[in-house]
This record gives sequence, structure tokens and C-alpha cells, in this order.
Amino acid sequence: MTATDTTTLAVAGRPVRVRISGPEDGTPVLLLHGIARSLEDWHQGHDLLAARGHRVISADTPGFGFTRAQRGRPGLATFADAMAGLLDAADVTGPAHVMGNSLGGGIAMTLCVEHPGRVASLVLVDSVGFGSEANISPLPMLYATAAGLPVVGKRFLPLARAASIKIAQDQFFDPSFATPESMRHYAKVGRQPDFRRTFFGTAATLGVPMVGVFPGWRRALLARVAEADIPTLVVWGDADTVLPPHHLEAAKRAFPDAQTHLFRDTGHMPQIEKAAEFAALAGDFIAKVDANAG
Repeated sequence: MTATDTTTLAVAGRPVRVRISGPEDGTPVLLLHGIARSLEDWHQGHDLLAARGHRVISADTPGFGFTRAQRGRPGLATFADAMAGLLDAADVTGPAHVMGNSLGGGIAMTLCVEHPGRVASLVLVDSVGFGSEANISPLPMLYATAAGLPVVGKRFLPLARAASIKIAQDQFFDPSFATPESMRHYAKVGRQPDFRRTFFGTAATLGVPMVGVFPGWRRALLARVAEADIPTLVVWGDADTVLPPHHLEAAKRAFPDAQTHLFRDTGHMPQIEKAAEFAALAGDFIAKVDANAG
């Protein structure tokens, strides 16, 4: 599953792992993954969008995937700054269409408001920011940490494996999408040097487990995005157990002019489970945006 056609670009003096495809003169599209994930979440969608003639850039968020963390505290603003720097490093001088899944949606919205002129449109895929519920469990990492303890540690290994498998399967309506290859990939991602610090540091800025996502940053961010008046498409999976599908109704209230779509029999990552349908919908949306801009 690990992409072999990746490279790195220097952002603030540090390498960021990226995958870039499509014609150099194609409309730029930036793809952002969710918390604890990597650019591989966009692999099929990346290829499909590149085939439509776009210059597609997938990136590991610093601290996740196989990219080391940037300086400073992890969080939406830090990640958005890194993505603005990445666009510069990729020689994207005009606005890009930015698509973000889960945490990536929050990064995309933050990029939009913190770096005006860099975002041509937003495609928010089961994005954070629209509700208080977030079923993101730290148990696999806690069990994995406990497994490293002397004497008793090995007793936690089966718990860590079982928790990781369940969480991977719960990302999808069809659990077969959580392939053994993908689980091996994300187990490797979870062992990277900055992973735990980035995960827990990011989570702490967004909310509290068992309590919910903080309302303050959500309301402020959504208000700023609405004021920016950027063309927006919001999509959701109707079987999302991480960020429940009723968040789509909150998105409609926050962005009444946005285009929306609910994917049937789909979990938290429609760009994987419904890759072709998603790419067609998102591709048609950005083509319309480009036509209206021209």
C-alpha cells in the first residue's frame, strides 16, 4: 500500500513527503488526510483526479505519515502554515483546489482563512468542525506504549493488535477495505518518531476524549470560512462512526451556499470506499468552479 512514487519538498527547512502527478500546467489540487493517517488515504482519488488533467499534490501532514514534525505546537494553524509552504515549494503560485478528509478538512479551512488567495475551492470530506462528537480512540497507542514496559509489556500486545484492527475496520462501512496491507502500513506510520507527540498534541487542541470537540475553535473557524465565501463542496458517508453523518446538516447551516452530497453505504473515508464516484463528483465541482472563475 505504501506509495513508491513519492518525493520530498523542503518546507521551513524540513522535508515533507509528497506525491505529485498530472500535467505541470494542470489546475492544482491539494489533498489532505486525517489525523494519524498518511497521503496513502488519497492514493486512488489522487490518480483519478490526475487523469482528469489536474496537477495533484498529496502530502503527509508533518508529524504523521513518514514526515517529521515541523517546529512549534501541532494543530490546525501549524499544519495550514506547512501546507502553504508546501504549495510554494511545489511552485503553485495561484490558488489551489484543496480537499481534506477529517482533520484534513479542518486544515483546508484553516489554510483558506489564514492564507487568503491560496485556496480556489474547498472539498470537505467527513470533516472536523461541524459537531462535538468525534470517535477517535487513543487505545491502540496506549496499549502499544504499555507493550513496551518491561516484564508485563508483552501482555498488552494482543490488546494493541485487536484495538488497531477494530478501529481500522470501523473507518469503513465495508470492513474489507481495512486490508492487512493497509493495517501493516498504518502500524508502521504509528511507529514513526513524532507520531505520538503529534497525535496527542493535535487532539488536545481540538477537544477532550469522552467530552467532545471544543465549540470555540469550531464556531470561529466556520464563521471565518463563511465570510471568505469560497466555493465549497461538503460530502459525508452515511455510515460514518467517527464523525457522524448528522454533521452534514450542521455543514449545510454553516455554509448554506455549499454543494453537499451524502454517500450511501459509506464510512469515514468516501475517497477510498467510493473512489470513482467521489473523484467524478469532486472533479465536476472544481471544473465548474474553474469555468465560473474564467
